[in-house]
Amino acid sequence: MEKLRRLSLHWVKFEILVHVPEDCQMYPVSVRPADTIKDLRVSLVKQGITSWKKHFSYNGRELGEYETIRDLNIKSGAVILLVKKSAR
Repeated sequence: MEKLRRLSLHWVKFEILVHVPEDCQMYPVSVRPADTIKDLRVSLVKQGITSWKKHFSYNGRELGEYETIRDLNIKSGAVILLVKKSAR
């Protein structure tokens, strides 16, 4: 039974929202728990939303490109920010 649950994590999709403050827009994106933030970026580019020189933020934390949706504990309906990188 545990094996079925683990396999389903690769196929089950749910929807999250990506908020782009510069555009005042929210974009729905379908993701799987095993998807990375880089996969999320690719999904947005396919929708025509540029994410160049921007980073994703969730719960006040900048997300790394290779962190998974599951590892970040992002659930269905969550809102992720896509904001410009600040000059340091």
